[in-house]
Amino acid sequence: MTVEVRQHAKTPLWRNVTVLKWTAQIFILMVVGGLFLVLASTALRNFERADVSFGWGWLSDPPGVQIREGIDLHPDSGARALLVGIVNTFRIAISGIVAATILGTLLGIGRLSSNWIVKKISTVYVETFRNVPLLVLIFFWSALAITLPGLTEEDVGTYFFKASNRGFAFAWIFPNGGFWPWLLIVAVGLFAARYVARRRRKYQDDTGRPGHSGRYSLATLILFSTVGWFAWPLLGFMQPVFGAIESLVDSMPAVIIPTVIGLGAIAASVAWIRNFFESRRTPAGFGKITDDDWFRVIFAGVSGIAVAYLAFTIGGFTLEATTGEVLSVAELLRTGMGNFFGGLATSFSTQNANQVIEGVRSGGPLVFERPIVELRGSIGVPNYGTSGMVLTIPFFAIWIGVTLYAASFIAEIVRGGVLAVPLGQTEAAKAVGLKRGQLLRMIILPQAFRIILPPMGNQYLNLAKNTSLGLAVAYADIVAIGTTLLNQTGQSLPVVVVWMSFFITVSLSISAIVNYYNRKMQLVER
Repeated sequence: MTVEVRQHAKTPLWRNVTVLKWTAQIFILMVVGGLFLVLASTALRNFERADVSFGWGWLSDPPGVQIREGIDLHPDSGARALLVGIVNTFRIAISGIVAATILGTLLGIGRLSSNWIVKKISTVYVETFRNVPLLVLIFFWSALAITLPGLTEEDVGTYFFKASNRGFAFAWIFPNGGFWPWLLIVAVGLFAARYVARRRRKYQDDTGRPGHSGRYSLATLILFSTVGWFAWPLLGFMQPVFGAIESLVDSMPAVIIPTVIGLGAIAASVAWIRNFFESRRTPAGFGKITDDDWFRVIFAGVSGIAVAYLAFTIGGFTLEATTGEVLSVAELLRTGMGNFFGGLATSFSTQNANQVIEGVRSGGPLVFERPIVELRGSIGVPNYGTSGMVLTIPFFAIWIGVTLYAASFIAEIVRGGVLAVPLGQTEAAKAVGLKRGQLLRMIILPQAFRIILPPMGNQYLNLAKNTSLGLAVAYADIVAIGTTLLNQTGQSLPVVVVWMSFFITVSLSISAIVNYYNRKMQLVER
């Protein structure tokens, strides 16, 4: 008996699935890149034909404008003005995300409440705010706040809360001398409280007795905070340390910064590729690596190299500082890092204990201030003073608008996540005698948040991007300030590039944080 061995013919390239997939992806990538180059070259030619310069010199030029609110009302450069807008945008985005999450969670639970009044109030809120356009909500709150009575001479005095058509002023806690050393001690207390809570939970698991981990961890944090309130001057020894780091940063070559960024990007790519292959390893060796897997590996490697290339390219760009000195981006970054450590050295100085920081009274790491109404100017116009916290009408309108709008969608997400938890979990919790609050806190919400978190991240992204609507009520965010710089300099494309880069960075950062916690909350299956 003879065995005939047939030799399979090699698949032609035009029928090879692997070749076709890679060719299609590379072709699409080249088309997109070519289209981008064509658009960029066309825009540059149009700028040249219209005698409009394209550059970044406006970042160092004095903007010649006064900003209504922010960390610097009279910025000395375009870059400083944009920084003010970025900080104002973060004020809305971060506080809005926190407030919308809390309010949305309460409303979502309220819609499932057995209390008829709570349920109907939550339903009316959700159905009202999510069906009104956000821009209309912002205009509504702005118009409502403007109708408040104005300040008069009879209003001169000190208050815990004061509302007028100039804004909302209320008492607030501000950082003062020794705040950062005290905050460092509090941060150490957080780690200690976490360790204590873990030990108490282990004690409860081993003995079966109540561990009271929450009480012990809270007591530990309070202890560290109280001791740190009086003991922070003991950290004065760190002042020369930060001063030495500042001197070291100022003396190092500027090329080190792009070098560190480039090496870090390449190292991150290598680490990702190594972890990727390790995740595909089986007891018999590596598992099957698909074409898509190879594409992800190559993309990760190319991305690391691209980031390293951009670090050196952008780091070599030169800008004229406000002092007239021409510096590269790497040198400006080095100067910023040096100023950062210099500020830390100043904050850890024991001589800073009784000094007033930015007009705040001395008296401890934190001070409590009440707002005042005073007569300002040569003609004595009633206005809010510098103490306390003052929310301007534009800030209030955009903040309350985006927060209430996002909370209505978060409420529905939370409601859907709670309903997705099997009913047997609720019945089992009631069977062992848990109260409704314990049921939600210990059983329902921990399981529901695994479902809630991914769509809630989308609402965080929407809220951060919707802050750009502050332009409609003259809020000094990055879009409004960028628009002013655009009108003054005519550099429309660079300003738009800054906007896009900022919001892309913010969106990717929020996505990374949400995805991190989403992975941490996933159930580990066998």
